[in-house]
Amino acid sequence: MLKLMNPLAKELNDRLAGSIVERLLSDLGLSMYFPKGIVAQSAEAKQRADRLNATIGMAYKDRAAYALPLLMDMLPSLNSAEAVAYAPTAGNPDLRKRWKSLQIERNPGLKDIDYSDPVVVAGLTSGIFQMAELFVNPGDRVIIPDMFWGNYRLIISERRQGNIDTFPFFSDQGGFNLEGFADRLKKSAAESKKNGGAGGKIIILLNFPNNPTGYSPSVREAERIAEIIRERADAGCDILTVHDDAYFGLFYDPDVYRQSLFAKCANLHKNVLALKLDGATKEEYAWGFRVGFMSFASRGLSYDDFQPLISKLMGSIRATVSNCPGISQSLILKMLEHPEYRAQKQQAEQELSARYHIVKAILENAYQGADGTKLRNILRPLPFNSGYFMAFAVNGMSAEDLRLALLDKGVGSIAIGDAYLRVAFAAIDQDELEGLYAEIFTTAIQLAEQ
Repeated sequence: MLKLMNPLAKELNDRLAGSIVERLLSDLGLSMYFPKGIVAQSAEAKQRADRLNATIGMAYKDRAAYALPLLMDMLPSLNSAEAVAYAPTAGNPDLRKRWKSLQIERNPGLKDIDYSDPVVVAGLTSGIFQMAELFVNPGDRVIIPDMFWGNYRLIISERRQGNIDTFPFFSDQGGFNLEGFADRLKKSAAESKKNGGAGGKIIILLNFPNNPTGYSPSVREAERIAEIIRERADAGCDILTVHDDAYFGLFYDPDVYRQSLFAKCANLHKNVLALKLDGATKEEYAWGFRVGFMSFASRGLSYDDFQPLISKLMGSIRATVSNCPGISQSLILKMLEHPEYRAQKQQAEQELSARYHIVKAILENAYQGADGTKLRNILRPLPFNSGYFMAFAVNGMSAEDLRLALLDKGVGSIAIGDAYLRVAFAAIDQDELEGLYAEIFTTAIQLAEQ
């Protein structure tokens, strides 16, 4: 028996009719809506009930959110509403406005583009989850370079039964594999077209700076990535580009493209819907706060055109986490508005940049001469220029065996299958980097000689 669609969902779908958004939404996304229940009624009362508001499930005292005094003593910069009150489903409106202005400042290509306000989600993982819920049907093709964060597979393949189509991340020359990317898009679009859509539907998920490699595209590579996507859209394919910008801003080499690829795709083509996932998690060094953001853009769609999609996203948030932590949003907003924020942020970026350059120097010295050639045959560093990480291709042994051997020496690293070892240099103080890599090199050589 077919389930009848809720009238609120139908109303949103009618407003999206004929758009790239409607064509890309999953069956679940099409059925999603923001209910006119307690949350919606409470929001309306917040605007209009200026005498007495008995709508929301919170305790109040003296017309302020009730908070235990000992808790407020720990949070002297916050009032009780900022500390303990529920945040709106879409997030603190002042934080959303401030975050959007920061993104335009950091991505000048967005300055004249009419795109949605960011919606607050419970960290970048929640953003990937909400994307998959709204857009991924079982069997949909999701294109990701083969070096990717393992949680993508858990969310996209296991939860939503989407097909992850990969291609080699790096070309033989060492940069982003543009040829492999173009070929993968063409093949995935053909598979999608064969299984349903008129021109095919594909989802492209790109994470720069990349986890685990620490690589971001050059200016030339970024231009070509956008061109490849446009070519596929010109061929009639409906495309969702998902830009996981978790480590955005940590760019160390001068030739790196310093904006999000969202800025390239936001106004690229009427058949392309761009989704930016970013957040305070890593950009603002507030990992446990779980404050991420989702923003949408597409050529030919205005700010108002995105409101039905935002309502669907709010419905999905309401159905899963209800709303994101208010205290985290309050603290992030206060931090962003603090007079010392920019100076301290710059200092943190300089610290991580210094660690990157130390690691580059360590690797350059280690791979000199005959001993360096020997080392490279078993432990080859992959290109990296940004973010928190770098990775080695491991030859002649299992990366897992190397990880365990390092662990026996009290050194932690991450094995990616049997072929790669990821090292988070951002987690190591400058004066300990030399010792870390010396231990990695020595242990790898010992294993290779066994």
